[in-house]
Amino acid sequence: MGDLAFLDIVLFAAVAGFLILRLRSVLGRRTGGEDAERWRPRPPERTIERAEQMPDNVTPFPGASRPVDTAPAETVNSTAGVDTTGNPALRQGIDDIRRADPSFDAAGFVDGAKGAFEMIVLAFAQGDTGTLKPLLAPDVYQGFETAIKDRLAAKQTLETTLVGIRTAEIVEAKLDGRNAVVTVKFVSEQVNVTRDADGNVVDGEAAKVLRLTDQWTFARDTRSRDPNWALVRTEEPA
Repeated sequence: MGDLAFLDIVLFAAVAGFLILRLRSVLGRRTGGEDAERWRPRPPERTIERAEQMPDNVTPFPGASRPVDTAPAETVNSTAGVDTTGNPALRQGIDDIRRADPSFDAAGFVDGAKGAFEMIVLAFAQGDTGTLKPLLAPDVYQGFETAIKDRLAAKQTLETTLVGIRTAEIVEAKLDGRNAVVTVKFVSEQVNVTRDADGNVVDGEAAKVLRLTDQWTFARDTRSRDPNWALVRTEEPA
C-alpha cells in the first residue's frame, strides 16, 4: 500500500508539473512573431446568433459566469468603472446589455478583454491557429489564418514583444437583437521585427517601441448559458 501511495503522489506531481508548464507557455510569455500590419484582415462585423455556433472553449470574461444579480436593472450601476461622461449612447448600450444579461460587469469585461488581447496577439504571432480558432468568429479566424499562411509561404519570421497595454476602454456597446456587442479600444506598446529566411531584418526595428491603437469588437448571445465571448471584428480607428 505504501508503494502504491508513493507512486500516486509521483504521478499527480508529474501531471501538475505538465499543466503548469503548459499554462505558462500559453499565458505567461509576451514575445512572438508579428508585424505592424498584423490586423490587416478586417471582415465585416458579425454577431453570434446561435449558442451552437460558439466554441466551448472561447475565452470567458470575468463577470460572465457570476450568479445572476436579481436586483432590478434600473437600480444597478451597470457602468461602474467605465467612463460614459458625454457619451449617452455608450451608457444606454451598456444598460441595454445589463438588462438582457444582469451578470454583465462592464469593468470586469474590460479586464477580461485585456487578457484576450494579449492571448490572441501572442497566438497570432506564433502562428498558433489551434489557440486562435476557438477565440475568434469564423470569418475573423479565416482572415488570421490566411495571414499566417502567407507568412509561412514567404519564409519569414515575425517577432513581437508586447511591452504592455497602456489603456483599454469600452468605446461602444449595444444590444443587437439577442446579441451583446462590445467594442474595446486598446493602446499598446510593442516591438515588431520581420526577418527573412536568413535572419535579416526586412521590416521593423528591434530597438523601436511602437505605440499602436486597435479597436476590437466582441459578441455573445445573451440568452445562451454559455458565458463566452468571441472576437468578431478588428480595426484601426481613424
